[in-house]
Amino acid sequence: MTGQRIACVLASTAGGTGRHAAMLASGCAARGMAVGVFGPAAVPDMLGDNTASYAPLDIAGRPRPARDAAAVLRLRGLLAWWQPDVVHAHGLRAAAVTALALAATARPRPALLVTAHNAAPAGIAPSAVYRALERLAARRADAVLCVSADLAERMRRAGARDVALAVVAAPAAAAPSAEAVAKARADIGADGHKVVLGVGRLARQKGFDVLVDACARLRRRDRAPVLAIAGEGPLDSELRTRARVSGAGVRFLGPRGDVPSLLAAADVVAVPSRWDGQPLIVQEALRAGCSVVASRAGGIPALVGEEAALLVRPADSGRLAAAIASVLDDPGLAGRLRVAAAARASDLPSPADAVDAAAATYARLAAPR
Repeated sequence: MTGQRIACVLASTAGGTGRHAAMLASGCAARGMAVGVFGPAAVPDMLGDNTASYAPLDIAGRPRPARDAAAVLRLRGLLAWWQPDVVHAHGLRAAAVTALALAATARPRPALLVTAHNAAPAGIAPSAVYRALERLAARRADAVLCVSADLAERMRRAGARDVALAVVAAPAAAAPSAEAVAKARADIGADGHKVVLGVGRLARQKGFDVLVDACARLRRRDRAPVLAIAGEGPLDSELRTRARVSGAGVRFLGPRGDVPSLLAAADVVAVPSRWDGQPLIVQEALRAGCSVVASRAGGIPALVGEEAALLVRPADSGRLAAAIASVLDDPGLAGRLRVAAAARASDLPSPADAVDAAAATYARLAAPR
């Protein structure tokens, strides 16, 4: 297993994509592989103190012909320098740039492994671009990993021959101290009200607009719950305006490094995504034994099973509000969800499991073909 040379290519470190890629890079480097990570400026902070190498690579978030051409040439040079056995591209933008960079590489070329992290965006033009990237990645990749079964089926239809589910694991976290939980409660400022917690990137996919609307429906209840949202993203200003206009009691906490403490302070953890793969916040909530209400979308149902969360149709604020209210009003239901969450957590993959799976795939792809 040692001696392999792996190149990890990223277009974005937003959300769970960056955390997952950094975990694999760090874990494989710790096992003796030579790992080079090429991506945005935030990558070194995510890698921390380990032996993975880093070089900057600017891949635009959407098609930009001049920047895309520059990224292809830059990556071609980085791969010629690093000489990897396997190139692991995370996300379809990174996969497309990598496929084009490898097209002019002298044989034997390194194997191309692609992890598909996200579903197609809304809108005709974005969806058309996504489908083109999907076909390019599917047909050029030696193997494709997908974070949910629906993505795997899409990639097969796009022409991928070797498709499997990715093993995605939330980072291990110690139980928070009583002082840390007390501080989290104080930051939320619930003042005796129950707390609904949402954590994630403030982007349309994550559905926080739906969560704000759902909690606005609960504002006339006696002792209406406080909604706390931790995270940052492009919809920050829009969500704050929506919360103010709707009258929902929302505390915007910004990016936080104490998610375990916030989970311990919450009465309900809400995951209102329009689509998601294997969201880390769901795994973290299950491990913390939280009462979870989430969307029946993407890979979430497979992650939580039949009993560890209340699942509702995505983008339906009425049903989301009703599910949240049922957990807040029924201590027995809340308790059953917490017990089921803790039981489900025992079946979740660990970071070591995720690194094991990636290392096995690298070894298979790096073998003489």
